[in-house]
Amino acid sequence: MKKEYNNISTTDKIAASSTIGTGAAVAIGGQSAAMGIATTFGTASTGTAISTLSGAAATNAATAWLGGGALATGGGGMAVGSMVLTAIPYVGITIAVGGAAYCGYKYVKRKRGRR
Repeated sequence: MKKEYNNISTTDKIAASSTIGTGAAVAIGGQSAAMGIATTFGTASTGTAISTLSGAAATNAATAWLGGGALATGGGGMAVGSMVLTAIPYVGITIAVGGAAYCGYKYVKRKRGRR
Protein backbone atom coordinates (compact mmCIF):
# COMPACT_ATOMS: atom_id res chain seq x y z
CA MET A 1 0.00 0.00 0.00
CA LYS A 2 2.79 2.42 0.86
CA LYS A 3 4.46 1.74 -2.47
CA GLU A 4 1.27 2.72 -4.32
CA TYR A 5 0.97 5.92 -2.31
CA ASN A 6 4.50 6.82 -3.37
CA ASN A 7 3.28 7.01 -6.95
CA ILE A 8 2.26 10.58 -6.11
CA SER A 9 5.01 13.20 -5.87
CA THR A 10 5.57 15.07 -2.62
CA THR A 11 4.55 18.33 -4.27
CA ASP A 12 1.24 16.82 -5.37
CA LYS A 13 0.63 15.37 -1.91
CA ILE A 14 1.21 18.78 -0.32
CA ALA A 15 -0.98 20.53 -2.89
CA ALA A 16 -3.84 18.07 -2.45
CA SER A 17 -3.70 18.00 1.35
CA SER A 18 -3.47 21.78 1.67
CA THR A 19 -6.43 22.20 -0.69
CA ILE A 20 -8.46 19.68 1.28
CA GLY A 21 -7.51 21.40 4.54
CA THR A 22 -8.37 24.83 3.20
CA GLY A 23 -11.74 23.59 1.97
CA ALA A 24 -12.51 22.01 5.33
CA ALA A 25 -11.54 25.21 7.15
CA VAL A 26 -13.79 27.30 4.90
CA ALA A 27 -16.67 24.84 5.30
CA ILE A 28 -16.36 24.78 9.09
CA GLY A 29 -15.45 28.35 9.97
CA GLY A 30 -16.28 30.42 6.93
CA GLN A 31 -19.63 31.69 8.14
CA SER A 32 -18.24 32.83 11.48
CA ALA A 33 -15.32 34.53 9.74
CA ALA A 34 -17.65 36.33 7.32
CA MET A 35 -19.85 37.59 10.14
CA GLY A 36 -16.74 38.65 12.09
CA ILE A 37 -15.43 40.61 9.12
CA ALA A 38 -18.82 42.23 8.56
CA THR A 39 -19.11 43.13 12.24
CA THR A 40 -15.58 44.50 12.45
CA PHE A 41 -15.38 46.49 9.23
CA GLY A 42 -18.98 47.02 8.14
CA THR A 43 -21.32 49.94 8.54
CA ALA A 44 -25.08 49.77 8.79
CA SER A 45 -27.27 51.57 6.28
CA THR A 46 -27.67 54.34 8.87
CA GLY A 47 -23.91 54.98 8.80
CA THR A 48 -23.35 53.45 12.23
CA ALA A 49 -20.44 51.07 12.60
CA ILE A 50 -21.79 47.55 13.06
CA SER A 51 -19.22 46.95 15.80
CA THR A 52 -21.07 49.48 17.98
CA LEU A 53 -24.41 47.68 17.59
CA SER A 54 -25.54 44.70 19.63
CA GLY A 55 -28.06 41.89 19.49
CA ALA A 56 -30.48 41.54 16.60
CA ALA A 57 -29.53 44.95 15.19
CA ALA A 58 -25.90 43.88 14.80
CA THR A 59 -26.84 40.53 13.28
CA ASN A 60 -29.29 42.09 10.81
CA ALA A 61 -26.87 44.87 9.84
CA ALA A 62 -23.99 42.40 9.32
CA THR A 63 -26.17 40.11 7.23
CA ALA A 64 -27.34 43.04 5.10
CA TRP A 65 -23.72 44.22 4.74
CA LEU A 66 -22.72 40.79 3.42
CA GLY A 67 -25.58 41.11 0.94
CA GLY A 68 -24.16 44.32 -0.48
CA GLY A 69 -26.01 46.75 1.73
CA ALA A 70 -29.60 47.52 2.56
CA LEU A 71 -32.30 47.30 -0.09
CA ALA A 72 -32.96 51.01 0.32
CA THR A 73 -29.40 51.84 -0.71
CA GLY A 74 -29.44 49.53 -3.74
CA GLY A 75 -27.90 46.45 -2.15
CA GLY A 76 -29.31 42.96 -1.87
CA GLY A 77 -30.20 43.30 1.77
CA MET A 78 -30.57 40.51 4.28
CA ALA A 79 -31.94 38.07 1.70
CA VAL A 80 -28.74 38.12 -0.36
CA GLY A 81 -26.62 38.22 2.80
CA SER A 82 -28.35 35.07 4.02
CA MET A 83 -27.72 33.40 0.66
CA VAL A 84 -24.03 34.32 0.90
CA LEU A 85 -23.81 32.84 4.40
CA THR A 86 -25.62 29.71 3.24
CA ALA A 87 -23.30 29.26 0.25
CA ILE A 88 -20.02 29.50 2.20
CA PRO A 89 -19.97 25.87 3.48
CA TYR A 90 -20.77 24.58 0.00
CA VAL A 91 -17.85 26.54 -1.39
CA GLY A 92 -15.58 24.97 1.23
CA ILE A 93 -16.85 21.48 0.45
CA THR A 94 -16.31 22.09 -3.26
CA ILE A 95 -12.71 23.17 -2.59
CA ALA A 96 -12.06 20.06 -0.47
CA VAL A 97 -13.59 17.72 -3.04
CA GLY A 98 -11.49 19.40 -5.73
CA GLY A 99 -8.34 18.70 -3.71
CA ALA A 100 -9.31 15.06 -3.27
CA ALA A 101 -10.14 14.75 -6.97
CA TYR A 102 -6.76 16.27 -7.86
CA CYS A 103 -5.01 13.71 -5.68
CA GLY A 104 -6.98 10.90 -7.31
CA TYR A 105 -6.22 12.24 -10.76
CA LYS A 106 -2.50 12.41 -10.06
CA TYR A 107 -2.54 8.90 -8.60
CA VAL A 108 -4.27 7.42 -11.65
CA LYS A 109 -2.06 9.40 -14.03
CA ARG A 110 1.13 8.15 -12.34
CA LYS A 111 -0.24 4.60 -12.08
CA ARG A 112 -0.74 4.52 -15.84
CA GLY A 113 2.83 5.63 -16.40
CA ARG A 114 2.25 9.23 -17.44
CA ARG A 115 3.91 11.93 -15.42
